Amino acid sequence: MPISFANIPANIKVPLYWVEVDPSMAGLPSINLRALMVGIMTADGDAEPDVPIPIGSQAQADMRFGQGSELSRMFQAYYANNFANEVWGLPLAEPVGAAAATGNITVVSAPDEAGTIHLYIAGTHVPVNITPTDTIDVIGGAIAAAINADDTLPVTAAAVTGTVTLTAMWKGVLTNDITVSLNYYGARGGEKLPPGLALTLPATGLLTGGSGTPVFDQAINNMSEEPFEYVAMPYTDSTSLFDWDQEFGFTDDGRWGWQRQLFGHVFSAMRGTYADLLLFGQLHNSGVESIMAFEVASPSPCFEWAAAYAAKAQRALVNDPARPLQALSFNKVKAAGIHERFNFAELNSLASNGLAIQKIGADKQPMIAREQTTYQWNLYGQTDDAYELVTTLATLAKLLRNQRHAITSKFPRHKLANDGTKFGPGQAVVTPGIIKGELIAQYQQDMWSGLVEDLRNFKRYLIVERDPDNPNRVNVLYPPDLINQLRVFAVLAQFRLQYDRGIDNVIIGQNQPPYNVASNA
Repeated sequence: MPISFANIPANIKVPLYWVEVDPSMAGLPSINLRALMVGIMTADGDAEPDVPIPIGSQAQADMRFGQGSELSRMFQAYYANNFANEVWGLPLAEPVGAAAATGNITVVSAPDEAGTIHLYIAGTHVPVNITPTDTIDVIGGAIAAAINADDTLPVTAAAVTGTVTLTAMWKGVLTNDITVSLNYYGARGGEKLPPGLALTLPATGLLTGGSGTPVFDQAINNMSEEPFEYVAMPYTDSTSLFDWDQEFGFTDDGRWGWQRQLFGHVFSAMRGTYADLLLFGQLHNSGVESIMAFEVASPSPCFEWAAAYAAKAQRALVNDPARPLQALSFNKVKAAGIHERFNFAELNSLASNGLAIQKIGADKQPMIAREQTTYQWNLYGQTDDAYELVTTLATLAKLLRNQRHAITSKFPRHKLANDGTKFGPGQAVVTPGIIKGELIAQYQQDMWSGLVEDLRNFKRYLIVERDPDNPNRVNVLYPPDLINQLRVFAVLAQFRLQYDRGIDNVIIGQNQPPYNVASNA
């Protein structure tokens, strides 16, 4: 019997018509590339710590993780930037022995006129209306009441004799990244203190005193083999980054390792001065982690930057993993003031030292300028750019998934023979040549999809062979030429005030064709 059936018995006697369905030549690769938000929950949430769960709305995030919690705020940033893709939450308990950051707003003097205090907590606008008859104590109470009335804020407030003490909703080191500021849009935006009113804020504009970093061992273990392609993990201490690099890296046990083949990326964000960020970037080297650098003066906390970054990356890379992420805006993430932003030279140096960079777009929102990973050196400490961009591994993951689908769908239970073996049509037999042809056909499809280029050299360097020591094994050298991105457009504007019209043929620049100058009629 030349045709290989998988289910219909060869010795069947009962008539007449029997059919088995074979989908191996019809299916297309399809995988749901999830995002995962990682952050601390509060006691108000009902989720089980360290266990990832799917979240379908902000209301669910608030209920499961507690309103105002780190993780709930991350979901606010996520949904502001991505409303269409699947996202899960990985709630963390407060670290043992941790402390919550605090800070004071002090009312120094009462106003002479009525007006509005435009207060911003973690980038969220908290307006407080006051009158000229309000005393310092009354104003302090009004500020505290306005803060406590907004359940989404990451702080609670208590007022005593004109001093409002803010306390973070949870305990942990990243509560130190909660900002307190006034009049983000300034007088031109209609935001200024009423005449006579004076307030003092935390000296650095940030809450202080928060301590405690989560231990991720159990949370990572509970992720098991669930695929999570885009992880927002806001902790940038060396221990946390190492743990997540090991989970997603290229070792035997990593998600990019040969045993698991789950792939994925980790996105984070870090506030700092140019000097501090530059030194930080020089200490890290991971192809699976991308950390967005942003200015000290940004009102939005790092965990919201990280969530927005992962959300926009997921939304774009799911559609096309090879397109650059540049020019994608972070909605509802507030940038630093014009005079407090990194300049061109600083951004260029940060990107050269393993940090993703952002700049301000025409919509006045931060936007991705370069999705750099922290990868900078090879195993011997020599500079290397193999994994420096998120799109490289995103494209490679797509190619490998396409290839795995093609092989596992078309040759799931096949026999293996040498090239040149004569076997009947329809037999479930495959040879190295047949596999090579399938890989070339898949590469052509991937090239049509804009993922790779240079089919000729791919064919030239592709090797498919039977293992000399194991007759049941095929070895493949797969050499894709990943498509690149338009990231720099350089122009030499070689202008003239007037061409010399007395010369019929003017050659401009070395090795340039002649320009024919029309004669005067």
